[in-house]
Amino acid sequence: MATLSAPLLRSHHRHLPVTSSPRRCSTAAAFPRGFAPLEPLSSRRPSRTAARSASTSAAAPEAAEATGHAAQAETAGEEEVEARVVLPTNESSENLLRIRHTCAHVMAMAVQKLFPNSKVTIGPWIDNGFYYDFDMEPLTDKDLKKIKKEMDRIIRRNLPLVREEVSREEAQKRIQALNEPYKLEILERIKEEPITIYHIGEEWWDLCAGPHVESTGKIQRKAVELESVAGAYWRGDENNQMLQRIYGTAWESEDQLKAYIHFKEEAKRRDHRRLGQDLDLFSIQEDAGGGLVFWHPKGAIIRHILEDSWKQTHLQRGYDLLYTPHVAKADLWKISGHIDFYKENMYNQMDVEDEPYQLRPMNCPYHILVYKRKLQSYRDLPIRVAELGTVYRYELSGALHGLFRVRGFTQDDAHIFCLEDQIKDEIRGVLDLTEEILGQFGFRNYEVNLSTRPEKSVGSDDIWEKATIALKDALDDKGWGYTIDEGGGAFYGPKIDLKIEDALGRKWQCSTVQVDFNLPERFDITYVDSHTEKKRPIMIHRAILGSLERFFGILIENYAGDFPLWLAPTQARILPVTNNELQYCNEVASELKSRGIRAEVCHGERLPKLIRNAETQKVPLMAVVGPKEVEARTLTIRSRHNGEMGTMPVDNFISKIQSAVTDKSSL
Repeated sequence: MATLSAPLLRSHHRHLPVTSSPRRCSTAAAFPRGFAPLEPLSSRRPSRTAARSASTSAAAPEAAEATGHAAQAETAGEEEVEARVVLPTNESSENLLRIRHTCAHVMAMAVQKLFPNSKVTIGPWIDNGFYYDFDMEPLTDKDLKKIKKEMDRIIRRNLPLVREEVSREEAQKRIQALNEPYKLEILERIKEEPITIYHIGEEWWDLCAGPHVESTGKIQRKAVELESVAGAYWRGDENNQMLQRIYGTAWESEDQLKAYIHFKEEAKRRDHRRLGQDLDLFSIQEDAGGGLVFWHPKGAIIRHILEDSWKQTHLQRGYDLLYTPHVAKADLWKISGHIDFYKENMYNQMDVEDEPYQLRPMNCPYHILVYKRKLQSYRDLPIRVAELGTVYRYELSGALHGLFRVRGFTQDDAHIFCLEDQIKDEIRGVLDLTEEILGQFGFRNYEVNLSTRPEKSVGSDDIWEKATIALKDALDDKGWGYTIDEGGGAFYGPKIDLKIEDALGRKWQCSTVQVDFNLPERFDITYVDSHTEKKRPIMIHRAILGSLERFFGILIENYAGDFPLWLAPTQARILPVTNNELQYCNEVASELKSRGIRAEVCHGERLPKLIRNAETQKVPLMAVVGPKEVEARTLTIRSRHNGEMGTMPVDNFISKIQSAVTDKSSL
């Protein structure tokens, strides 16, 4: 494990906007979230050194030796640290936002001093710092060090930041004099006047609306770090020039920078792509194609547990399970509107007996067809159907990212068909179900947003109002705080989005509940009311995990690959001291498996190495077997989390595991 010299941090603000506010400035825009800030964790796992004691078993001497190695390797990263640093955000600290904005300008000035032929484009502040895009030759890490040194010189000179207002004509004249073509393009997009410029001393300026610090000396040099260089197309269009994007981070103090660096190290340690390989959970096989996930046996068993739990919970909550095809006639996607509005995310059609077919990008039309298979009565509503349905969406290779951005994935999709006066209760039921399912994994801190009617929409004013009030009432009944995103709903209905918070305090969009007035109209679905008249039902889309692939990636990073006992692919590993105990170990493993426990026997190495391997593979429980255990028909148990558990009969060990799995607790 990585050694952390400061605690992890979690944001002290419950609701964090996803992006910075857009401004009329060539150095400000809206961007994807980076690392979410964190506040100090209130508890840490205790040191294993203190948790372990010597065994009285015949296996004890070698086990103790292995324990020492494992403890030395891991306790450094798990000790409680007294230092407390709370990282501010751009939203909580205007000063931090100004610092980051000014750092982008200072960096651009430094680059153009060192590389006079470079052309500047845009350089915004972002959640964890800033970046600037340059049209220039590729940069190296050595170049970054030179740029940082030049930035330090500019900061030490304490140059003033001066705002100037000029006419559009004057701005154009100055930009042309500098031969900055990208700035001319930016100027054309600025509609307001006068045009504002910010100068750094009398040596460099940029089109900008601010804000900035008063002078470069307000920036703490040791609180700024240049992080990386990446390629980026101008305006995000692959047909445009490839630019050099320099990322940097900036904070109000050196302590904040150190805390942020520790956070990044911990995030790197938890990276699901690395852990997926180290723990043999999944892979992306390039021979098969990018963005296509191969679930290995250990990952597949976790998926099986997730699916089983998901299905049982839904059946208990009154849902019917569905399985539907992966392809359909293209006409189906014309009716749904996907070909008109979503075509760029769909794969090319295939010809089947001179008729075009399409891989499905979504499951909704299939569930509608199941609803339409027979005439429905108002007495049948609500109808709830759920499916773990695999969908396929086109993604550029550059956008693919482990399990988080793939081309084929399985959604935990469900649809509810109900009456208008049932919306509130159904939404409340979805919220309860969401809390139950996410709570199993320890996710209990949510950020909730309610998005209302946008300017362009379908459906009457009356139904929009009823649906929006129903969503609000359901949230109020649930007692969840939420933020209203005015006009942020889908064109077809209002929605609730829920983000979960992981062990590092990062927010992940997983659950969504959306009311839909569009598809029922497009597919002309109806029910017969109490007056034998045909009416249009309300349709509710909802997902809780989002997709199994992405949620699995979140779980890996949340647990750092150290899955709880009920989810662990191998729950118990049986370790013989010598091959003389192997037969008994195999008998024990067979008994555990017959009782529903995922167990395996590992041998062929000295016991200390077997224990280290189990620690490395994050196996929750180890059962060490020496001659005394064989003679007494017992096991000496070692818990990954709680150290020595002593020697016990096999049946006792099985009972403890089964009880812990039922309670979703650890041993």
